[in-house]
Amino acid sequence: MIEVNELTKRYGGKTAVDQLSFTVRPGQVTGFLGPNGAGKSTTLRLILGLESPTGGAATVGGVPFHSHPRGLRHVGALLDAGQVHGGRSATAHLSALARSNGISRRRVDEVLHQVGLAEAATGRIGGFSLGMKQRLGVATALLGDPPVLMFDEPVNGMDPEGVLWMRRLLRRLAAEGRTVFLSSHLMSEMENTADQLVVIGRGRLIAAESVRDFAARSTGLGVVVGTRQAAELTAVLRAAGALVEPEGSAGSAGAEKLAVTGLPADRIAALAFENGILLNELTTRTASLEEAFMELTADSVEYQAGQPR
Repeated sequence: MIEVNELTKRYGGKTAVDQLSFTVRPGQVTGFLGPNGAGKSTTLRLILGLESPTGGAATVGGVPFHSHPRGLRHVGALLDAGQVHGGRSATAHLSALARSNGISRRRVDEVLHQVGLAEAATGRIGGFSLGMKQRLGVATALLGDPPVLMFDEPVNGMDPEGVLWMRRLLRRLAAEGRTVFLSSHLMSEMENTADQLVVIGRGRLIAAESVRDFAARSTGLGVVVGTRQAAELTAVLRAAGALVEPEGSAGSAGAEKLAVTGLPADRIAALAFENGILLNELTTRTASLEEAFMELTADSVEYQAGQPR
């Protein structure tokens, strides 16, 4: 388990992480989201003891990472797949790490096979593609068979097969009872992979909850209604306090579509029945994770692109 308590990191007058607190529990994939400059990478480095906090603390398995004697047997991490000696082979790179962490040489072959690099094991890392380097980084994280795993943008540079493989790997690791902490900008991957989310902006916590609960916080939630009596239904629903807007093109049988927020589908159906209005469609629309993220982090975006003239 990863526990972050009032974690703070300042660089001169800039606060990168600001009294941040959250818990990453075993048995599930926890996604780590935030706009660029939100403090995600700094937080990961603080958890791994690569930076010293200005205040607060981060522990892994109840102790600070740097005080744990087991190294790669305690936590496996992939932060930057490019930070590897390009002149070495994958086997040499992993073998050196295995020796320094008291891990058997047999484990090197196991993880290379697991990540699909067995046939490239003796090739120079400098000749690897970005996707292959990412796989090597995953192999490094898995080398000590640790109970806690942290990944920063692990599918960057991977082809669709690699993305699917990574998604299944993360789910399997969590199903084995491990703590899996995943930082990524890919909302589709978070929706397909993560169970829980930790969302930060400008170094502060925005949310720590399930993917479903986070998405449900978006005002994009609503109901799409189709009817040939759009004017009558609009008046009824607005009188009941709903916001009603036209929804694109007409539906089947000439029915007009309306986007309704502020009333649940069952209440809309009841009002239509009471007023003799026939409905051709009644669909609850949920907000996507991306919509919720964009809406709830809008005030935390540090670098805003200008509009074209």
